[in-house]
Amino acid sequence: MIPGSPSRKLAVFLATSGHSGVDRIMGNLLPALVDQGLSVDLLTLEGHGPHLPNPPPGLRIVPLGRAHVSTSLPALVGYLRRHQPTVLLTDKDRVNRTAILARALAGVDTRVYVRVGTTVSVNLADRKPLERWRQRLSIRHLYPRADGVLVPSHGCAEDLRQISGQRITRLQVVPSPIIRDDLESLAADPTALPVDMDSGDPWVVAIGELSRRKDYATLLRAFALVLKRRPARLVILGEGRERSALETLARDLGIADRVSLPGFVGNPYACLSRARVFAHASRWEGMPVALIEAMALGIPVVSTDCPSGPREVLDGGRLGRLVDVGDAQAMATGICHCLDHPADPQTLKSAVTRYRVADSARAYREAMGL
Repeated sequence: MIPGSPSRKLAVFLATSGHSGVDRIMGNLLPALVDQGLSVDLLTLEGHGPHLPNPPPGLRIVPLGRAHVSTSLPALVGYLRRHQPTVLLTDKDRVNRTAILARALAGVDTRVYVRVGTTVSVNLADRKPLERWRQRLSIRHLYPRADGVLVPSHGCAEDLRQISGQRITRLQVVPSPIIRDDLESLAADPTALPVDMDSGDPWVVAIGELSRRKDYATLLRAFALVLKRRPARLVILGEGRERSALETLARDLGIADRVSLPGFVGNPYACLSRARVFAHASRWEGMPVALIEAMALGIPVVSTDCPSGPREVLDGGRLGRLVDVGDAQAMATGICHCLDHPADPQTLKSAVTRYRVADSARAYREAMGL
């Protein structure tokens, strides 16, 4: 805690899967905000994350007693009227629009800051027409009523400006809290390895939900091309709906014996630190968490030039290979290049210092006026 700093009440309302990028970001951010002198209430829904098994003193878990965002509005209004926090922070559109409406109905002075962690226009392309309409409507007519809209990259910011018809004026880019103080010690823990990485072949590592957005199908096709040039192994850490399809594709490509899909791993850093290359194949992002973690460990990176984030982090390709989305041949060439010509680890580490958790927490406090 910062000596002499006043305690301000921050409420954070989230409804996550429990193993998403938002979970990791908020799992880092909230304890850091407490450590910097804030008292924090985490408002939760039944069956949703983030799950914080050991919340620090000053971080209170407040169940709203609801199982869905769509039914949580009365409970949130009641909380705001009873406790009147200085600031309410939310993330993801359904939660964001519920929070803005709740503040209006509660009639309190609580400031509302909503976070959008992805490139919305690309994300909406995969949604049903009704959901696309709802989210565009909320961005155009509700988000301007928030006290601030926080995004992790300049690409996300410009995308929101376009979708809102330039109606969102209080828009701030805030670096995500990604690099933990204990990253190196977690990376050094051999008991956390989900696979045996002691073979002589170089390992390519990818981390993220097994979903269409992450496009691991393209990565598998790229890796099959890599294996035609040199021996290597691939491990993808994550779980999701695409598991069965990816396992089938690996078998069809004849590379199943070289690919590991161990599922969600609580400590992916031991595996990541032993990678020769980190591969990021996403179709879209907001700010790729695992890519930044890889750079913080000095691991060379090849990434799709997807909207948004990789180009910003990799300085236009100076710090890592950028390839077109869905281009398996270019991804394979990028992986081989990184294996043959690895980037300087210290250069990579220095490039991502702004994503250290404590620095990001201070940036969030400043953005929210705390």
